[in-house]
Amino acid sequence: MIGTALVVRPDNAGDVLLAGPAIRAVAAGAREVVLLAGPHGRAAGELLPGVDRVIEWQTPWIDPGHVPATEAHILGLIDAVRGIAPDAALILTSFHQSALPTALLLRMAGTPVIAAISADYPGSLLDVRHVVDEDVDVPEAERMLDLAGAAGFALPPGDDGRLAVRTPLPEVDHFTGPPGYVVVHPGTTAPARAWPPQRWVEAVEGLLEAGERVVVTGSPGERELTALVAGPKALDLGGATTFAELAAVLAGAGAVVAANTGPAHLAAAVGTPVVSLFAPVVPAARWAPYGVPSVLLGDQQASCRGTRARVCPVPGHPCLSSVRGDQVVEAVRRLAVVKERVP
Repeated sequence: MIGTALVVRPDNAGDVLLAGPAIRAVAAGAREVVLLAGPHGRAAGELLPGVDRVIEWQTPWIDPGHVPATEAHILGLIDAVRGIAPDAALILTSFHQSALPTALLLRMAGTPVIAAISADYPGSLLDVRHVVDEDVDVPEAERMLDLAGAAGFALPPGDDGRLAVRTPLPEVDHFTGPPGYVVVHPGTTAPARAWPPQRWVEAVEGLLEAGERVVVTGSPGERELTALVAGPKALDLGGATTFAELAAVLAGAGAVVAANTGPAHLAAAVGTPVVSLFAPVVPAARWAPYGVPSVLLGDQQASCRGTRARVCPVPGHPCLSSVRGDQVVEAVRRLAVVKERVP
């Protein structure tokens, strides 16, 4: 058992949620776990079991907002880490990210033991350099848990390694009514992962015609989209919930329909089946909803496959625009009856 462990996962909410099993493993071997998260992942980090506190820092080599790597910004992180004085740090990355810039700053802050996955030679920056075969698409949650194991941390007995959030979650019946509805989440952080708005409208209309109650969710910046998708008959919660309340809304759903975005992973963390409209710009084997029943829709062999593009490089966005609203309705019909069987 060590004193304080620092876990670094500085990107989006979905990435932080997928780090949950690894963080619980670290928490089983440390008296305190501090999570270093970015502004897009902080709220997710605050929901994770095993996290004692969260510090926020926008990472210039990770964050898509192009934050400048100024001396003041860099020194701010070094000072924060010195204040934490961790006994060990785990830097969690995706296969296309480098842990070494972060490792350098943690080393400058005096962190005595640093572990990360690194294909590149780390010199003295890492004490535990874990090398994996990046040609094999391993689910992100398992990849991060594997690093935790290499650093000497294991899940406690009885932990099944699935995604999870802290409970109890907020009461949301005043938003949604009783459980058993279908949540539709049309927004994404990257246009290349988005299903066309009119397709979302078709799906919602089809779900309503099939007798489903439909709840449409989204961030404050997505209110125009959620209003369009909800139309006059579905419940529009665009911008109306906190992240914890969104988790509760998703927990009450029989199924969730979402693209490859944070709420798809949040649905998995509360045990709700997911219809995943998944653009193959990143591998589904790594980032599909983890540990819950799911249906994957979208052409996974489309020419945008593996490009990691944020804006679709193919005219017409065929990988997702080819998916019809009635396919979503059928997928929901198959999944909604499954949730009761999920342990």
